[in-house]
Amino acid sequence: MYCQNGSPSVGLSEAYDEDQLFSFDFSQNTRVPRLPEFADWAQKSGDTPNIFFDKGFCQAMIQDIGPQLEGKIPVSRGFPVAEVFTLKPLEFGKPNTLVCFVSNLFPPMLTVNWQHHLAPVEGVGPTFVSAIDGLNFQAFSYLNFTPAPSDLFSCIVTHEIDGYTAIAYWVPRNALPADLLENVLCGMAFGLGVLGIIVGLVLIIYFRRPCSGD
Repeated sequence: MYCQNGSPSVGLSEAYDEDQLFSFDFSQNTRVPRLPEFADWAQKSGDTPNIFFDKGFCQAMIQDIGPQLEGKIPVSRGFPVAEVFTLKPLEFGKPNTLVCFVSNLFPPMLTVNWQHHLAPVEGVGPTFVSAIDGLNFQAFSYLNFTPAPSDLFSCIVTHEIDGYTAIAYWVPRNALPADLLENVLCGMAFGLGVLGIIVGLVLIIYFRRPCSGD
């Protein structure tokens, strides 16, 4: 959990092995899964009172101790770095998700906007912020889309505390036609199956050999 004199004023992320699983929406009192695959695990709500206790304690610390640490904690630490990639292998005409990954982020005061051919994109989901080692944070923003050869997307990250803006662009590269990709995957699966059969036969022949006496 983190809190600050900025927006967002408070945040909570839950991670496993430094991989964020959930964030907490304090306006709705619910966990928000970072990926749809985590949705079934986000229903846990029995610890909500503890979360709000920690929120109150964190904000009290900011008010009581924050002024004493003025000038001793860095206001900003470098500039955020953004990069964009697809969540799944790129196939034209098949739904996919663009991921805007923001690193080197401190403090976690940012806004993320998407553009498609320089036009703003509406309906973007929430930005997920999580703490990592040291005074550092990372953020993820997701955009569902159906790739086309002429696409040009940009992820615009604004660091609110200093107004710095990082922009990452995405254009299709090395995309395989859907039919070709399916054939490649089928061929790989067939090859692995044949290899498994050969290895199995070799092991059977090896273990059926009579043991030689001394």
